[in-house]
Amino acid sequence: MTAASAGLWTLAWRRLRADRVAMASLAVVLAFLVVLMLSAFGLVASDWEAEVGVNYAPPTFVGATPVAPGTAAAVMPQQALPDNPFDPLADDIRALRAQLVAQHDHQGAAQRRATLPFGGDKWGHDIIKKTIKGGETSVVVGLVAALVAVALGTLFGALSGYCGGIVDDFFNWFYSVFTAIPSVLMILAVAAVLQQKGVLTIVLILGLTGWTGPYRLMRAEYIRHRAREYVMAADAIGASHWRRMFVHIFPNVSHVALVQLSILAVGFIKAEVILSFLGFGVPVGVVSWGSMLNEAQNELILGRWWQLTAAAIAMAVLVTAFSLFTDALRDALDPRVTS
Repeated sequence: MTAASAGLWTLAWRRLRADRVAMASLAVVLAFLVVLMLSAFGLVASDWEAEVGVNYAPPTFVGATPVAPGTAAAVMPQQALPDNPFDPLADDIRALRAQLVAQHDHQGAAQRRATLPFGGDKWGHDIIKKTIKGGETSVVVGLVAALVAVALGTLFGALSGYCGGIVDDFFNWFYSVFTAIPSVLMILAVAAVLQQKGVLTIVLILGLTGWTGPYRLMRAEYIRHRAREYVMAADAIGASHWRRMFVHIFPNVSHVALVQLSILAVGFIKAEVILSFLGFGVPVGVVSWGSMLNEAQNELILGRWWQLTAAAIAMAVLVTAFSLFTDALRDALDPRVTS
């Protein structure tokens, strides 16, 4: 009795395991996803809005910023200066001084840390916690928007490639209209129409403008598979068109959709950063890597570089690992590659 031959996914997993770069990239991506899931459930970085440091607290390895003499921060901890007995406003000044000291102690500014492990922003938020919370928004937007785009592209490509005729002509015209407009202008146009800011709005913007790539590939795959013997056999036993498209053909072309999903997720993470940087992204009160970079552009003038560095490094590491894994996954799922 001959042993059954390995399937497509088994062979792909064997190729991935043999690729050290792919497995290292997968480990980095999974580590990011685990941290972001913990953040979503409130187990990590849930208190990112707590003002634990002084304004623009530098990283610990840089050291505390020296306080210039004469500033409020320098005067507050010191002993109060004696009053002028001949000043008619002495009582009022004494009362205001006591009120200011009480307010200072109540807000806990004296207990704020002069440095934080990776620095703080202008409100004293911990940068590392803010980066984790911002990554949660950016990655969720990238993955969900990629899922929407691939779902639309797969549906349109299946209908166009399988049905042909006037259906194919309609979707080709629709595809041509979308691809005739530069992608950046299309994204900004949809953002202008959907004026309300929010995570759902960004997902719709990216999902409704990113389906063209998956559509083109899935259409070609369905044209190639619709005349295969197993599809004709399904037609002979009375399978419906919908069943032939998504029960018989789709499992044989699902690797194309999976690769497109991983590619678009990387692109949409970067697109969310660009949209938030330009002001079309997340609303006030929601943090993302794009909003952090938007804040950091003003901080650079003051020499506060740590927020920009944290957001840029986190995004660069995730996008690089995701891109390397996507390339390896595309090679592993290529049926022309021998095991």
